[in-house]
Order: sequence, then C-alpha cells, then structure tokens
Amino acid sequence: MRIDGIEKYKEVGLKLTPQRLAILKFLEGNKEHPSADEIYKAVSKKFPTMSFATVYNTLESLRRFGQVMELNFDPYKKRFDPNPKPHHHVICVRCQKILDIQNEFSLKPPQIESEEFEIIGNHIEFYGICSKCKNESGA
Repeated sequence: MRIDGIEKYKEVGLKLTPQRLAILKFLEGNKEHPSADEIYKAVSKKFPTMSFATVYNTLESLRRFGQVMELNFDPYKKRFDPNPKPHHHVICVRCQKILDIQNEFSLKPPQIESEEFEIIGNHIEFYGICSKCKNESGA
C-alpha cells in the first residue's frame, strides 16, 4: 500500500490505525468526492467491525488538518474531496456528480465588502447537467 506522504499524517498527530490507513488508501487519488457513508461502505468490507464514527471522526480530523475539503452543496449529505489544493467544482443537479475545475478565476469582491476581511481564498461551484443525465433525458 502506498499512501502519499504518510508522514504528513503522523506530523499532524493523526493516529494511524489499520482502519484509518484503509480510509486514507480509499481517499488517495479518489476523484469521486465520496460521502462518509460511501467511504464507510467501501472500507467496512475489509473491516466489518469498524464503526461509522471511525470514518466520520477520521474525515473530521483530516478536514481540521487541511488534508480534505468538506463539500456542503447537498444539505442532506456532506461530500469530501481528498484534494486540498485550491480548485473549484462543477456539480450535476440531477445525479450530484462532481468534477474538479483547476482553472483560476480572478474575482475581487466590491471594496465595501472586502474592507472588513483579508481575502485568503475562494471556492466556486458551477451547477449544470452532466452529459450522462442529459443523454438519459433526451434533452
């Protein structure tokens, strides 16, 4: 098993149990933006006694340490992005498929709004219908 920069997880104080290593392995290179439930279902096949709380707590620790991004576009299900580098997303409004967008966009809020804040980043979500959903609807 190869998990990129396993030392970085140790450095931030993440205890690397076999269950957590399996979660990290599942997330490595995963571009599907899985929910905690999807991660639990996949990893619990190897660790049937693992609790959902283990997955959720691991994701919460990874989020706190800046190793995953939490996506909250769906009010019923948080999704997680294992790519913490700044990027944007396009989301299908029918099937909830998410794709990364690596383009940079130059955005500056109006002066009146930015006086109280030092802007340190941004995240843009585009919404649309993916080609699969578009083909299925005959549109």
